[in-house]
Amino acid sequence: MLAIIGACAIVSLLALILSNRVSPIAALILVPVVASVAIGQAGAMPGQVIAGITRIAPVGGMFIFAILFFGIMTDAGLLAPVVRFVLRLVGERPSRITVGTAALALLIHLDGSGAVCFLVTIPALRPLYDDLGMDRRILACTASMAAGVNFLPWTGPTLRASAALGVPATTLFTPMLGVQGVGLAFIFAASWWLGRREELRLAAGRALPNAGYSSETLSAPATDDEDEAVLALRRPRLLPVNAAIALVVIGVMISGLVEPVVGFMIGTALALLINYPDAAAQRARIDAHARAALLMAAILLAAGAFTGIMTGSGMIAAMASSAAGAVPDSLGGHLPVLMGALAMPLSLIFDPDSFYFGVLPVIAHVGQHFGTPPIAIGQAALLGQMTTGFPVSPLTPATFLVAGLSGIELGAHQRFTIPWLFGASLLMLAAALLLGVLPL
Repeated sequence: MLAIIGACAIVSLLALILSNRVSPIAALILVPVVASVAIGQAGAMPGQVIAGITRIAPVGGMFIFAILFFGIMTDAGLLAPVVRFVLRLVGERPSRITVGTAALALLIHLDGSGAVCFLVTIPALRPLYDDLGMDRRILACTASMAAGVNFLPWTGPTLRASAALGVPATTLFTPMLGVQGVGLAFIFAASWWLGRREELRLAAGRALPNAGYSSETLSAPATDDEDEAVLALRRPRLLPVNAAIALVVIGVMISGLVEPVVGFMIGTALALLINYPDAAAQRARIDAHARAALLMAAILLAAGAFTGIMTGSGMIAAMASSAAGAVPDSLGGHLPVLMGALAMPLSLIFDPDSFYFGVLPVIAHVGQHFGTPPIAIGQAALLGQMTTGFPVSPLTPATFLVAGLSGIELGAHQRFTIPWLFGASLLMLAAALLLGVLPL
């Protein structure tokens, strides 16, 4: 019963978000509450919500202050040279801009953090997309694809799979270097094609389709007064100082010396004091970005409530056991192929901890009965489960971040990006089979 109701809750959540019938906040809160009542755990539900919010609080704090930090730095002109550099490098051809987007996202994601990748890549390039009239869904999609294929040994999914299976992360990853190379080739080819298609649309003067832009992020063409207001906020003389602060904040976060939320809190305070010493100006900069930060905080807290109920009630654990037990003997010898094909969609159902520490060991144990080594199951999972799947999963905060920073509705981002990410996952599966990394 737990597994059935849990599956219904996941399907209902995805259907509501993808259809844009309700806001993600309402869906993330009400769906698990109804499921909790249905399984008779209404009394335990408040405690589960608090537990989920407690786990998500540091991440939520990081996103709030990250939005404020990068917003203030953008106001001060920190990203203006980056945009100018990209413009000089790729010009104004959409096919080059999309490839540049993928390259920048891939470079920044070398630290393994999807949040940092999106927080740096999207704000830097979104003005360029808007100036040329390009579809923001392409910005979100290309950044998501580049980050998703990058399952290096120090990224979260690889580390979790390593810990769950008891094998070194490099042992999991090294045989898959060629597979990742195929995935990266697909990413750049797909990015070029999306940009080329956008070139043809712009050349023909066709309007954007129903792109699902968030109403709060739509803006009219800039006027001279608005240009003057933007320039008045710039602090070109402080560019070296701002760049140093940004590099220190990101470097400290990557190094793990302090919690990311602490780094962004201190960085935000320094950015305000150095660039806008007047208290009224500081309040104005906070007010300018408070709406985006508040919306992100509300979504993350709602996501924490969802995962808290689904995990605390045992619904996710029950789904894991049922999924592993449902494997028929006829498919037992083909578990790596089955896992590789389902890895990306499973990101929409299981959060990374629940999958890698709950589902993966069970499936690996089942595979051993059919002569399949556990490492093959782990490698198959890495082809999509919270790798290509994490930028569109409603169970990861980064999904809401990439949609919010791009200024598009979550459902629009998922509808546009999921087919590309799933395609990358399936292509890497085919490469893994052809290269002999996974047994057929």
